[in-house]
Amino acid sequence: MKKNNASSSKFLSIDIGGSHIKATILNNKGVLQMDYDKIPTPSPANPENVVNAIKKLVQSFAAYDMISVGFPGYVKNGAIQTAPNLGSDYWKGFNLSKKLETALGKPTRVVNDADMQGLGVVSGKGLEMMITLGTGFGTALMVDGQLMPHLELAHHPFAKGKTYDQYVGEQALEKEGLQKWNSRMKKVLKVLKTVINYDVLYIGGGNSDKLNFKLDKNIKIVTNQDGIKGGSRLWLKVERHDLITSVPPVLS
Repeated sequence: MKKNNASSSKFLSIDIGGSHIKATILNNKGVLQMDYDKIPTPSPANPENVVNAIKKLVQSFAAYDMISVGFPGYVKNGAIQTAPNLGSDYWKGFNLSKKLETALGKPTRVVNDADMQGLGVVSGKGLEMMITLGTGFGTALMVDGQLMPHLELAHHPFAKGKTYDQYVGEQALEKEGLQKWNSRMKKVLKVLKTVINYDVLYIGGGNSDKLNFKLDKNIKIVTNQDGIKGGSRLWLKVERHDLITSVPPVLS
């Protein structure tokens, strides 16, 4: 496949979610070239149905050169390892990157959705962390703007045998109520501050606006709109560093 120059390209940026699949076209600065368009996530949300939905969604889009995809699960080298909200049994080992390259005819990179949003909001200085509060608990880590290997903290035990997903995910919020959920989030943020020792923490996702306590000065609430640049930065960072999801750089 012909190599493109990312610095002068247009990017098809796709966000695959549990309820909707959204897409837009970005320029190399991460600026929208059109409003987001979306389509309901098919049921069952298996690979064939999702790929067909994406093809239908983007069939009338303007020309683009490269494709960036944020996927709600663990992704390794473009292949899906887990898909908790879509059905992991459907997706285990499915190479979504190659499938979309074939289906749409453009170079494609697929990463975890929190990873892609994190790339869109980071300053590029120091250790920065992104968490997303939605159906589950998404995380991403960046060092000097470079995406680190993805860690599925969502499935790590946190308290009383519950994972982060179970402790502060959408179901926990609905079951326990806003006050108790916020109390849990205080504990989560305290642990992340101690364990990760980030320079800046960004919080996004649909439930981020439900936090009702004072945050540290180095914690910022961001929106999906803020993270849009990730769709172009995914390619630009790869081009600059030659790798994006492999061995992290040595820190001095």
